[in-house]
Amino acid sequence: LLEPNIIFLNHGSFGACPIPVLEKQAFYRTMLEKEPVRFFLREFEELYYSALQELANFISVNVENIVFIPNATNGINAVLKSLHFTAEDDILTTNHAYPACKNLLHFIAQKTGAKVNIAPIDLPIHNSQEIVEAIIAKITPKTKIALIDHITSPTGITFPVEQIVKKLSSFGIDTLIDGAHAPGSIKLSVETIGAAYYVGNCHKWLCAPKGSAFLYIHPDKQENIHPTTISHAYISHAMNPYSRFQSEFYWTGTNDFSAYLCVPESIKFMGNLLSGGWEQLMKRNSDLVIFARKAFCKILNIEPGCPDNMIASMCSFQISDGNENGPFPHNYVDPLQTRLFNCYNIEVPIISWPYPPKRLLRISAQIYNTSEQFEYLATALEKNR
Repeated sequence: LLEPNIIFLNHGSFGACPIPVLEKQAFYRTMLEKEPVRFFLREFEELYYSALQELANFISVNVENIVFIPNATNGINAVLKSLHFTAEDDILTTNHAYPACKNLLHFIAQKTGAKVNIAPIDLPIHNSQEIVEAIIAKITPKTKIALIDHITSPTGITFPVEQIVKKLSSFGIDTLIDGAHAPGSIKLSVETIGAAYYVGNCHKWLCAPKGSAFLYIHPDKQENIHPTTISHAYISHAMNPYSRFQSEFYWTGTNDFSAYLCVPESIKFMGNLLSGGWEQLMKRNSDLVIFARKAFCKILNIEPGCPDNMIASMCSFQISDGNENGPFPHNYVDPLQTRLFNCYNIEVPIISWPYPPKRLLRISAQIYNTSEQFEYLATALEKNR
């Protein structure tokens, strides 16, 4: 459904859902509206757990350890608001963390007295060990949990999460992985990572409808984690075949859950676009982004922000400083982003990072993008330097 006259290079923000998947969603919505009681009481449970199993197979996880959630930020809220923090606790993250999640950390700190420690990881990064060492350097005796991105939102860098989790575990620190950009962008085996908690979006690189994501919780941690909305399943019942963890997240009140049910259709549709399936699709997207980054770095005479093997389906590169020092509201749009859209029909994000007026331009590659589109962006950037 993307407008054909728009050069859409921002798949990373909200994804783009294929028409056949939207048609499947319309089918489920019709089922619901034709007979809501039948749908919710007699049909939804089987559809839900069948879809969850398909997702579990795709991300290599035991289905009993994941649940559907509306988005990754919702899952991070569920985990951190379920945990008990005091003034004796530190929460560790990096300066690459998603702004909404950093806001949550500061909210918790204000409510509980806990301290947020931010590990600065400057660009360029030359190897994965630099990331690990920067995070470890900010550990304190009070560090209780670390919020670490799998693929960073502002900078588009794939962090070595297995190494990070293993190192933090050796200090007795649990890790919550923000994997918003990982499913469908890289081959994912959630339980192999070893984190206590992991969230991932389905609406981004899996191209499922908006409002579909998942939360993984290690079996040892499930008892203490609850959804942001407490509903009927808070009280356990012997007749319920599912765990309390599964049941609480399954039903958080009346809603349109059709996006969850469409995840299998998205996995199937996207996986059939190329003869090599998902592996070929992910490699194609990564290769295209790396190609584009090399061209931009040459034009702008800048060094890449990280090695090629840390790039998945999106990346960022530094551009000239902006003219405003911030701070900016959450819906702020950089003047260059507006100019690229209005004058060139290019949709691409300009991000203030690590702080204003410093700026990054982030590009994304999905099956509908071409090298010619990135060349067109390069031409536009040359004219607006």
